Amino acid sequence: MGRVAKACGCPLYWKGPLFCGAGGERTGSVSVHKFVAMWRKVLQNCHDDAAKFVHLLMNPGCNYLVQEDFVPFLQDVVNTHPGLAFLKEASEFHSRYITTVIQRIFYTVNRSWSGRITCAELRRSTFLQNVALLEEEADINQLTEYFSYEHFYVIYCKFWELDTDHDLLIDAQDLARHNDHAISTKMIERIFSGAVTRGKKVQKEGKISYADFVWFLISEEDKKTPTSIEYWFRCMDLDGDGALSMYELEYFYEEQCRRLDSMAIEALPFEDCLCQMLDLVKPQNEGRITLHDLKACRLAHVFFDTFFNVEKYLDHEQKEQVSLLRESESEGPELSDWERYATEEYDILVAEEAVGEPWEDGYEAELSPVDQKLSVLRSPLAQRPFFETPSGLGAVDLYECGCGDDDLQPL
Repeated sequence: MGRVAKACGCPLYWKGPLFCGAGGERTGSVSVHKFVAMWRKVLQNCHDDAAKFVHLLMNPGCNYLVQEDFVPFLQDVVNTHPGLAFLKEASEFHSRYITTVIQRIFYTVNRSWSGRITCAELRRSTFLQNVALLEEEADINQLTEYFSYEHFYVIYCKFWELDTDHDLLIDAQDLARHNDHAISTKMIERIFSGAVTRGKKVQKEGKISYADFVWFLISEEDKKTPTSIEYWFRCMDLDGDGALSMYELEYFYEEQCRRLDSMAIEALPFEDCLCQMLDLVKPQNEGRITLHDLKACRLAHVFFDTFFNVEKYLDHEQKEQVSLLRESESEGPELSDWERYATEEYDILVAEEAVGEPWEDGYEAELSPVDQKLSVLRSPLAQRPFFETPSGLGAVDLYECGCGDDDLQPL
């Protein structure tokens, strides 16, 4: 199918969608007549790559993609990309890598927060360009926007540290331990309120899935992207009226003051902090801060950290506002906050693995490519017997795909 994809003028890794689109997933093979009939229909109805890709992956009768639609495509990438060859014998981890990539796709592409990716959203994103790069780039870790194995490894290790019973679900107490209790308890409560998570069953049980954690970690470590600004705005907007009131800001700041006091650091009075934040954001309407205001100010990360992350708030306080603004305005090939974080954390995990340091729970780190790089004779997973074999991808709690009442409108 790779040769067929190229003959059709498509990138190599469209081979999976083309095979499935012609019914190959059901029958195990595709006849020439069936494929030609399918491709003619695609060419008649779809006039650009985004429309073709959606048509190949979508369920009949739909004009959008839900999360499960990406599974066969990504499974083919796992099976055939040279940068993921070491995962070939570790099929039990395929679903976790695939889940991570799917969440990153929806995090970046699904700007409407609907759980459905449309042709228009796909056109506005860089996703199809990244799919084309899969063919050219043998090192999957160079594709940092969606497919990087190293990024998956960092996210999954962070989740594994918190998921002490290893059921792929974490509760509020588990999440509160992230980064040495960096996030305030009030914000942790908001994350578990359903403001930014999907899956009614999980919410009722007071737990969030690995899929939810992917969104949390990327949003926490890079508060400059549109999705992360929307994520934290939803959490701070207690009454869901589309604006942050002075009451809502004070609600979160109270806990920050208590935490600073416990560290023997004198906190700014709320009135002074409020003046600073209003000067930083410069809202269009006095007394209320909107999502548009935060996106326009370029310092939303400073604003958010002031209200629910003490450590990062103190880091910002040590820098002058001018230097923070200069950082936010810098252009060029510099790493994003997320890429910088993932690189640093991966290096730490590599160093720990290299010296054979066990994790805090007494087990070695799992799923590391380091062993693979050191010795091609030993699988990076061969020494990890404590891992239970997970059930299929559906058990990893992919987000439900229906629209929620609190979905943001398309921006």
